[in-house]
Amino acid sequence: MENKIRVGIVGYGNLGRGTEASIGQQPDMELVAIFTRRNPDSIDNLHSDIDVLHIDEAKNYTDKIDVMLLCGGSATDLPEQVPAFAEMFNTVDSYDTHAKIPEFFASVDKVAQNSGKTSIISVGWDPGMFSMNRVMSEALLPEGETYTFWGKGLSQGHSDAVRRVEGVKKGVQYTIPSDKVMDQVRNGENPAVSKVDRHVRTCYIVAEEDADTAKIEQEIVTMPNYFADYETTVHFITEDELARNHSSMPHGGFVIRSGKTGEGSNQIVEYNLKLDSNPEFTSSVLTAYARAAYRLNQEGQKGAKTVYDVAPGYISPKSAEELRSEYL
Repeated sequence: MENKIRVGIVGYGNLGRGTEASIGQQPDMELVAIFTRRNPDSIDNLHSDIDVLHIDEAKNYTDKIDVMLLCGGSATDLPEQVPAFAEMFNTVDSYDTHAKIPEFFASVDKVAQNSGKTSIISVGWDPGMFSMNRVMSEALLPEGETYTFWGKGLSQGHSDAVRRVEGVKKGVQYTIPSDKVMDQVRNGENPAVSKVDRHVRTCYIVAEEDADTAKIEQEIVTMPNYFADYETTVHFITEDELARNHSSMPHGGFVIRSGKTGEGSNQIVEYNLKLDSNPEFTSSVLTAYARAAYRLNQEGQKGAKTVYDVAPGYISPKSAEELRSEYL
């Protein structure tokens, strides 16, 4: 095998920890170091032989790391960190604020074009895998409707957003799809429902002592891009309840394209995920796209990319010849 792809991780929360585990499953990758804003000595990572360093040390690793995986939150971390790291490294991130992806892409692309690096943005299962399925199914069935359902599951991005509200000590958010609407779609009824009508959002919050819970609730339910347009319920619970009932991170969802072809034949295309661990699966997608970022950069392709720009062969450890003989 060719020399292994040398990978770094920025941020060591649930996503960073999952990414460390995922890199260990890859035959052609090695983890060089983990970078954190916290005290590195406070990080209990999976592999004790991997260096954990302060984020300021990353600049000293430009010749030691081929791809840097950015594992921070979309609300405030990634918009600042990805452009900064794209000056020094090829990068992959999981930025998931859908409404702001075009401007995020532009900010990263400007930096990566100038630095000659390759940055694949908004990688995960949505945006990411679901994004590709929407485009593919609509290209195949141009006459029809596409429906995306998320959940039931714990959303990392939305949970990160609620935890940043003043007065919130800990918190999680669940996205719950409408069974009634899903049944209508699968029956080919093509109901006229927005994404807001397809889901409700439920938050479980542990408030800081003496915090204004009414103010917290109001800030959450009116938060643009996250909760403002949805039916959102906020429950305040104890720290013990959160640990007991909400410590796992399941998720999943469905992309369904309902269309007609030829003489009016009904055709349904459905892609679904059922995940025991949302961050671990997202980490696995990030890691696969690290391979693509490295290969694209080796070919001289620079600037920001999305999953639409990356052929599936680039994310597989197998060669093009192996893919043709084993899968095609």
